Amino acid sequence: MIPIIGKLHRERDVTVLLHSRSLVNKSVVSILKTHRFARQIAGEELSVVETLPFLQALTALDLGPSQIDIGMLAATYKGDDRGLSVAEFTAEAVAGATGANKIERGEGRDVVLYGFGRIGRLVARLLIEKAGSGNGLRLRAIVVRGGGEQSAEDIVKRASLLRRDSIHGQFQGTITVDEASSTIFANGNAIKVIYANDPSEVDYTAYGIKNAILIDNTGKWRDREGLSQHLRPGIDKVVLTAPGKGDVPNIVHGVNHDTVKPDEQILSCASCTTNAIVPPLKAMDDEFGVERGHVETVHSFTNDQNLLDNYHKAERRGRSAPLNMVITETGAASAVAKALPDLKARITGSSIRVPVPDVSIAILNLQLSRETSREEVLDHLREVSLTSPLRRQIDFTTAPDAVSSDFIGSRHASIVDAGATKVEGDNAILYLWYDNEFGYSCQVIRVVQHVSGVEYPTFPSPAV
Repeated sequence: MIPIIGKLHRERDVTVLLHSRSLVNKSVVSILKTHRFARQIAGEELSVVETLPFLQALTALDLGPSQIDIGMLAATYKGDDRGLSVAEFTAEAVAGATGANKIERGEGRDVVLYGFGRIGRLVARLLIEKAGSGNGLRLRAIVVRGGGEQSAEDIVKRASLLRRDSIHGQFQGTITVDEASSTIFANGNAIKVIYANDPSEVDYTAYGIKNAILIDNTGKWRDREGLSQHLRPGIDKVVLTAPGKGDVPNIVHGVNHDTVKPDEQILSCASCTTNAIVPPLKAMDDEFGVERGHVETVHSFTNDQNLLDNYHKAERRGRSAPLNMVITETGAASAVAKALPDLKARITGSSIRVPVPDVSIAILNLQLSRETSREEVLDHLREVSLTSPLRRQIDFTTAPDAVSSDFIGSRHASIVDAGATKVEGDNAILYLWYDNEFGYSCQVIRVVQHVSGVEYPTFPSPAV
């Protein structure tokens, strides 16, 4: 399987998935574990013996850039009673990616990261990972504070932080540094490190960058006026990795990304918590209706808090993050209205920061428009996680001993914990895990892919 998956990715820009989980660059053990995990959501374990024939059938097709879920192919084939061979069924299921229907490879799109903190470095890892096929998004530069007066040690330290991460582990590949040219080489990708204290100091065309998407990871500017400072020579669009203010669109991929106008130059990916709650909220509203709701987030601490007690402009956040539970506010509830304008329900929210470095949980308490049962809610959410347009956003687990660290590295916006779900009459309480760093970074990449025109369709097409 591994050589086939690699060849499809390199030569045809095809990403092979298994129930929305990429199998590209995965080890033997990882592929086997991904197959085994299918039992958590589909009810039974998948075997590589079942999926290999579909993978082999793909090699005989004239495929264009796409994402193809062999888990979905295997599952839908089982339910098909027409007597088709695997090859015939596969050809029909992915017809939209073959022949005259296939997308032609584009030139790719330059990307610039403005800020290189927790989210910036994870987004960089994802961009480098996805550069393997030579198409799509190209990370060209990183802008950090300094104005060009840094020593050679500065870029070495920044490269080291990209190489090693206490939570997410080692970078998968090689990283070298050319101090003289302020360039980091990651898996062969040349990434220029630009030192600047203000957007106005940078002319990106001087570095050969053109028509680029700039991802602002600093959160320093949240409104259109402030973010417009990034629209410098070489920059075409600006994407903010924090909730936008004013008329800046807040985009949650999978929910409202298709509302982005082609000429929109500035948009926001909202917050990690907004991305965690909006997809399941939409899924519940579509099926059961939502009258009102409250979200309580139990959130890992962040760099905004203090290591030890010290002054902070916000209430309580000055107290030691690793020693306390800290009550604070969340803007996620109010941001729901921007991402889900058709939702009539009033959603309130609050947050507690707790002494863990990553992975949070949102407790979504909903009053529904009709009475239902726990079984009906779980069956619906399980099906949404497998076959709906939200399957890249919503994951589902029945693991009885699941805890926060189990979800480090999850690429979904949120994971429904089936065992913790409570339903009584018209009241449903959902427990939603989310990797507030990596899962959110994956959502950011999906938005950037969409607005750049390199977001490839997934087959078989999810149910609408």
